[in-house]
Amino acid sequence: MADVKALVSRLMTLEDRIIACMRCGNCQAVCPMFGATHMEADVARGKLALVDDLAHELIRDPEAVADKLGRCLLCGSCQANCPSGVKIMDIFMEAREIVYNYLGLSPIKKAIFRVVLAKPKLFNVGMRIGSPVSHILFKKDNTAQQTVNSPLLRPLIGDRHIRSLPNVPLHAKVGNLNEPRKFGGLKIAFYPGCMGDKYYVGMAEACLKVFKHHNVAVYMSSDFACCGIPAVSSGDGKAMVMYLRKNLELLGDVDFDYIVTPCGSCAGTMKEYWPKYAHRIDDTAYYLAKNIAKKTMDVTQFIVDVLGVHAMQPRDNAVDVTYHDSCHLRKGLGVHTQPRELLQANPGYHYVEMKEADRCCGCGGSFTLFHYDLSKQIGQRKRDNIVNSNARIVAAACPACMMQLEDVLASNHDSVTVKHPVEIYAESL
Repeated sequence: MADVKALVSRLMTLEDRIIACMRCGNCQAVCPMFGATHMEADVARGKLALVDDLAHELIRDPEAVADKLGRCLLCGSCQANCPSGVKIMDIFMEAREIVYNYLGLSPIKKAIFRVVLAKPKLFNVGMRIGSPVSHILFKKDNTAQQTVNSPLLRPLIGDRHIRSLPNVPLHAKVGNLNEPRKFGGLKIAFYPGCMGDKYYVGMAEACLKVFKHHNVAVYMSSDFACCGIPAVSSGDGKAMVMYLRKNLELLGDVDFDYIVTPCGSCAGTMKEYWPKYAHRIDDTAYYLAKNIAKKTMDVTQFIVDVLGVHAMQPRDNAVDVTYHDSCHLRKGLGVHTQPRELLQANPGYHYVEMKEADRCCGCGGSFTLFHYDLSKQIGQRKRDNIVNSNARIVAAACPACMMQLEDVLASNHDSVTVKHPVEIYAESL
C-alpha cells in the first residue's frame, strides 16, 4: 500500500509540473529526434502528453511507454527553448524512474548500474582485463581518428568506430593525489569521470599538466564512483544514490576551492542532480552535495574564469579548429564562451565557428547503444557541419561527444581529428 501511495504522489507531482506546457510547439523546431524522424511522439510536446496520462498508459502498455520515453537524447534543447520555462528534463527523468520502478530494470542494466559502476575497484579491474581482450576483438581501421572496428561484434554494437582502450588507465598511472597548496594558492578536487579515467586518459593527463603549470594543487581519488548520469538517465535512482554515497564519502573531509571536471555531463550531474538525490540519503548528505555543487566547474570554465587564461593572436600558419557545444555544458550549465576562449589561447590554432555548433551530436549517452541508427543519422548532420567548416580539428568538452564525433567522422573517412579544448591548450605549455 505504501508503494502505491508513493507512486500516486509522484504521478500527481508530474501532473503539476506539466500544467505549464502550452503545447506551442517551439520544442519541435529544435528537437534533433524530430529532425530525424518527423514524428510528433518524438518531440517533447508529444512525450509530455504521454506523461500527462502516465498512470493509464502504464497499466495499458508499460513497455511501449518505456520505449517512447527512451527515444529521447536528453539534450535539453526543448527545455532551453521553452517559453513557459517547463523543467522538461526533470519531468522526463522522473517519468523514466517511475516507469522502471514499475517494470523493473533489465538484468544487464541492473548488473552494470548496481554492480560494475557501483564498485569502482571492480570496474577498474574489469577495464584493465578488457583492454588486452579488446585488442583481439577490435582491429585498426586506418582512419585519421585512430579508431578501431569489430566486424565480429557488429551484430551487437553495430558498425562503430571507437578508440582502442588504453593499456593503462589514469588511476593506475597517477594513483591517489592530495597535494599541498602551492604558495598558499588554489587547491581543486579533480574529478576525471569514468571516461577521463579509463578511456580518454590523454585528455585527463592534459588537465593535470595545466594544473601543474598554473601551480594548482590537486586532490584526486582512484576510488571515485561514476557521477550517476547513466543511471539517472535510465531511471535507476537507487544506483545513483549508491554512487553518490561513495563520492560524498571521498570528498566530505577534503579541503578544496573547486571541484573540476573535463566532462560536461559530469559537471551538470554534480551541480543539478547530486543535491536532489542526496535528499534521499539524509540532511547531512544534502548539505554536503549542495556545497559541492556550488564549487563544481567545467575545466574550461575554471581555466578561463579562475586562472585567467585568455585568447592570443594566432600565428600565420595556425591550424583551423572548430568547436562542438556539448548539450549538458551549453544548455545545462550555460558554458560556451570559455571553451572557445581556451582554444584560442594556443597561438598555433585559428578558431572557426561551425554552423549549428550547439546542435546535439546524437550521442545521448546510452541512447546511442539502443538507437544506434538514429544516433548515427543525427550525428551525420553534425559531421556535415564540421567538414563544411574546413577545420582540421574539431574540439568538444565532453568525452561522450568526442566518442560520437570520432565515430561519424571515421565512418565517412574524413581527415578531421577530435580533441578536447584542454588538450589544445596544453600543447602550448
